[in-house]
Amino acid sequence: MVLPSHDRFDFTPISKRPDYSWPGGKRLAMYVALNVETFGYGMEVGPVLGNAMPMPDHRNWSWREYGNRVGVWRLLDFFDEIKLPACHLLNAYLYDTHPDVPQAIRARGDEFVGHGRTNSEKPGARPEDEERVLIAESLAAIARNEGKAPAGWMTPLMMPSKVTLDLLQEAGVRYVLDWPADDQPFWMRTRSGPLLSVPYPLETNDFVPILQLHHDPVQFADLLVRQFEEMVESSERWPQVFPISLHTMVCGQPHRLRALRSAFDRIMNHPKFDRVWLTRPGEIAAYCATLPKGTVPGS
Repeated sequence: MVLPSHDRFDFTPISKRPDYSWPGGKRLAMYVALNVETFGYGMEVGPVLGNAMPMPDHRNWSWREYGNRVGVWRLLDFFDEIKLPACHLLNAYLYDTHPDVPQAIRARGDEFVGHGRTNSEKPGARPEDEERVLIAESLAAIARNEGKAPAGWMTPLMMPSKVTLDLLQEAGVRYVLDWPADDQPFWMRTRSGPLLSVPYPLETNDFVPILQLHHDPVQFADLLVRQFEEMVESSERWPQVFPISLHTMVCGQPHRLRALRSAFDRIMNHPKFDRVWLTRPGEIAAYCATLPKGTVPGS
């Protein structure tokens, strides 16, 4: 039996790759991604807290809406307090439903990452022509409002189709966050040329530990610190990316934000934090594009 393959990249163990450093000789690139999403009332797709209710499930819709009315503002204030750069995975319909949110992100000078139109639809479950239109509309909305299209993309629900990578590369996207398969960036094959995969987390992502594994906020904070401590030490051997993913309705809750504060305090005051390049994924992608051929897997 021959196992099916995606044929997008080859297996390359991290222990056998060329060494390189991040800008300034740093060994660990760290970034924070905030998922900023909008949801249709009565539409089924989207995260739930506890159990789903019969449609229109106003309870879970209201919990998600809390993220835009309150949670995102708590988190942006926190980012300002600790002088943290961030990227924001933005549903394009937010420009219509919650225009104050992208305006605040713009004021910080943060990075916008394409994240579909709304998390109430599954782009990867659509026919290719429809998915192409959805991607184009999402990128165009950000370009129209921010003056340029985003360099990166994350498919809503992290559920791309078999051709999403091809469509993104053809639309001018330079990197993707959909493939959490590595601690280093790697180049992927598409039908029209290469596309960079930048590491994005499943486990240092508040959605999975808190909503699916039912960790309490202190457990999640400790998880982040343990991940950092192990990676900053192992980065002496090979360079890595330490991403953290947050959601406005999850860590924007006051009790979780209090634990998150503790985690970032422990990380940013760690004696080895001077090895860290605190950055955004677009800057990681741009730097990887400058490295000699053969340095980044797939190049």
